Amino acid sequence: MIALLTRDLRLALRAGGGFGLGLAFFLILTVLVPFSVGPQSALLAVIAPGVLWLGALLACLLSLDRLLALDWEDGTLDLLATAPLPLESVVTIKALAHWLTTGLPLVLVAPVLGILLNLPTPGYVWLVVSLLVGTPALSVIGTFGAALTVGLKRGGLLLSLLVLPMYVPTLIFGAEVARRGAEGMATSTPLLLLAGITAAVIALLPFASAAVLRVNLR
Repeated sequence: MIALLTRDLRLALRAGGGFGLGLAFFLILTVLVPFSVGPQSALLAVIAPGVLWLGALLACLLSLDRLLALDWEDGTLDLLATAPLPLESVVTIKALAHWLTTGLPLVLVAPVLGILLNLPTPGYVWLVVSLLVGTPALSVIGTFGAALTVGLKRGGLLLSLLVLPMYVPTLIFGAEVARRGAEGMATSTPLLLLAGITAAVIALLPFASAAVLRVNLR
């Protein structure tokens, strides 16, 4: 499992489709929003949690179409399906590699970009906490979507259409945690709901992804 994780991390960093592209998109979105809204510090402070969470979600979405496509094209996915390692573990490792190369960098850079959006000082901690809790769910859900569309030519648009509705609950509660934290309100309820979604997704979707892959590999 460690060897597979190391391999996926190296492939993601060499390809540049996860780490660099996600961060670049996140930065561009954060820089452009103040230009579109105008120099209104109060308005930027209000919309900052939602904008940062939406940017992180879309940045995670960018690299999903390559999550399993490369392994499908070179036959590695067939070898992994017949290996002693359970396919559920393979899917989980790929989701973890995606989070380490895409989700985690976004979590680390989000507070810096929050300065551009005039995020209130109390909101920085809760923004990081909400992203740490919520972004793993984005990677696992994205892996499920990649498993559904693996082998399809130009399946990136279909993947986005399938995954985005499943991303909505995570987006709602993640942005709510950051918003409440920025306003000094209690964050326990949305944070627990966000953690529950992430826990349920991690517990259930690897099995669904593995089942879908078995069907597609027949």
